[in-house]
Amino acid sequence: MIRLEIKSNFEDAESLIRSAVCSEIKRLEIGLDRTDREIRKFEDKYQISSDIFVKEYTAEDLDGGDDEYVSWMGEIKIRRKIAEELNTLKEAEYVTQRISV
Repeated sequence: MIRLEIKSNFEDAESLIRSAVCSEIKRLEIGLDRTDREIRKFEDKYQISSDIFVKEYTAEDLDGGDDEYVSWMGEIKIRRKIAEELNTLKEAEYVTQRISV
């Protein structure tokens, strides 16, 4: 979990930071949707889940060979990274301390 400790003399500092984090969450969600669509194209084409693909398939098993294998595997890795970042940001805890100048 991330704990964001905000020390500021700016009254709306927490609101500003929350807004920036929310924008990043939305951006990641859009990226996740795009990646999911790309993965579904491969799963529909080969009628297998990505889990089975990762465990059992090689480039020789795909019509597009190396290019298709790398594309599918790349989308899977991107999806994992985006999901991890998204979960981390969604679980962020904000602690604000107002300081006077």
